[in-house]
Formats: sequence, structure tokens, C-alpha cells
Amino acid sequence: MAKQQVISSITALPKSPQDDRRSRMTKYLIAMGIRIICIAMCFFVTGWWLAVFAVGAVVLPYFAVVLANVGYKEGATVLRPGSIVPAGSWDAPSTESPADPGARG
Repeated sequence: MAKQQVISSITALPKSPQDDRRSRMTKYLIAMGIRIICIAMCFFVTGWWLAVFAVGAVVLPYFAVVLANVGYKEGATVLRPGSIVPAGSWDAPSTESPADPGARG
């Protein structure tokens, strides 16, 4: 029975840790920037707008931290290329011929 070779694609790789961290920091900084605007607007508005901006200034840090702690969702699994030999297989030499994998020598 022939072994089906699976070809890995670069688009199947997960996001790098640096890119994941950068996107989470960007989301956090945007939320905290909006919070700073809410705090500043509390000094300039009156009425129910003051309540809206005050709630935004109090609630936004919670959502900013939650957004920052949500990591990248793993997509497809990265497949090991067929030419790499697992570490445990170095113990016993292979008895298969390179020309005919099904033949024993």
C-alpha cells in the first residue's frame, strides 16, 4: 500500500508569537486610547453624555485586558516533513532498502 504524501502549505502555519503579541498590544492600546478620550471628555460634557463617557472610562480597561489576553486561535496543525527522522528512531537501523520500501533485506 502506497503511503500518501501530505504537502504542507505555508498558509497552514500558525501566527508567529511576535505577530500575535503585536496584534494583541495594538488592540489593547486602541482600547486604552479610547479610554483616555473618555476621561478627557468627562471634563467637557454635561448631562447624560457625562455618564456615557464615565462608564466608558471605567469599563474599557476590563475589556482591553480581556482582548489583550485572548491569544491567536490555532488553525491547522503543522505537519512534520517526511524527511525528518524522529529522535527515537536512531536506536535501531532500518532494514528497508531505499529503492524498495516494502522489501526487507
